[in-house]
Amino acid sequence: MTFGPEVLLERLDALETAANKPDRYVIALSGGLDSTVLAHALAATRERHGKSLLAVHVDHQLQAESSRWTDYCRDLAARFGIEFVAERVSVDNTESVGIEAAAREARYAVLERHTRGRDWLLSAHHRNDQAETLLLNLMRGSGPAGLAGIGLLMPFADGWLARPLIDVSRAALEAYAAAQDLRWLDDPSNDDLRFDRNYLRHDVLPALEGRWPGVIERLARSAELAGEAASMLDELAAIDLQRVGGRAARIDIEGLLELSEVRQRNLLRYAIRRAGLPVPGAARLATVIDSVLRAREDAQPLVAWPGAEVRRYRGTLYLLPPLGEPSWPPGGQALGDRPLGLGPGMGALRLVPGAPRGLSGPVVEQGLQVRTRRGGEELKPAGRTPTKKLKKLLQDEGVVPWMRDRLPLVFAGEELVAVADLWLAAEAVSEPGTAVHWDDRPELY
Repeated sequence: MTFGPEVLLERLDALETAANKPDRYVIALSGGLDSTVLAHALAATRERHGKSLLAVHVDHQLQAESSRWTDYCRDLAARFGIEFVAERVSVDNTESVGIEAAAREARYAVLERHTRGRDWLLSAHHRNDQAETLLLNLMRGSGPAGLAGIGLLMPFADGWLARPLIDVSRAALEAYAAAQDLRWLDDPSNDDLRFDRNYLRHDVLPALEGRWPGVIERLARSAELAGEAASMLDELAAIDLQRVGGRAARIDIEGLLELSEVRQRNLLRYAIRRAGLPVPGAARLATVIDSVLRAREDAQPLVAWPGAEVRRYRGTLYLLPPLGEPSWPPGGQALGDRPLGLGPGMGALRLVPGAPRGLSGPVVEQGLQVRTRRGGEELKPAGRTPTKKLKKLLQDEGVVPWMRDRLPLVFAGEELVAVADLWLAAEAVSEPGTAVHWDDRPELY
């Protein structure tokens, strides 16, 4: 396939049938061949596509010349008449993640901040990238979803991430760059064969192409077919999820166990993705089935992996992000005019004066403190009798065990006057009063 502005516009028009019509294209601009060609073609056709353009460059600070690359990309965007922004990031090179994955995560965090509303983020991945990704995922033992490679279009931030060059070969992009007299940056790390992708690019794929000419196109076709298979498996998982009951983050265990093990695994992968969590490998998924699904009814098993954890309670499977620890000190923290952040994934607590029902004025005037459970707390919830131990109240109401010690308890002096936004103490209530609101509250039931 040859490449030119017509090819790009046709692909972008076709993508609009599957997503919203964007107001702006945000270009992930590295300064390499791929993103340079994409930026040039978009700038050359702006009167036809009618979208404003923003180029975003991320300096990972992994090369001595990286600041010079930022200057180059700024000049390149200026020559093309494209608005430009650059950000510098620090890459957390941990052994568990790896430098390539850590850099990608940092890069996409920046790109997400600059993609808003109806924007489309455009990435310049091409057919050779697709072939490399398929082989990498094959070496990792991936299933159909992994072998589908790089997706053409997917939700991103509040808009979409599109890869309109995914069917275009690198040779076609080089030909376009030569015809337009374009220059680009070459990152020396792309020649470092310690990185798996570079090894595939420089050693493996040329050898395969020498033996089987056209192998890159055939690998791309295999990725497309794997994508179709993955889509059908997702459709089956959606049917199974509806059948067993629940939603992506909460699944009925009894219904799940009625499925074959193959469909159990398929449904779990689907539900984990739908919950916005990273999908575990086959071994960890098998542990979920053996240790969580088949645990005793009264057990509270936990299986965790980076970015996610699975728990069960009262016949329900919970798919969760890692639970953050409370951010307030053990002695408590004042709750006043400003919202009180409760830690990662825990939301924030705030007071709302003038509510139809809430804490009385004298109680609020004493000053309020937020603490966690220490044991032995008692509460008589407004409108209920009798006074109960908080432990018993939480059990009776079905609050999941792993959240009970994380609940923000509101005290006036030494008196417990509110349990988060769940209950108010009968002796502390007035109508109207000051309500306690828990914004972005995690799952409690």
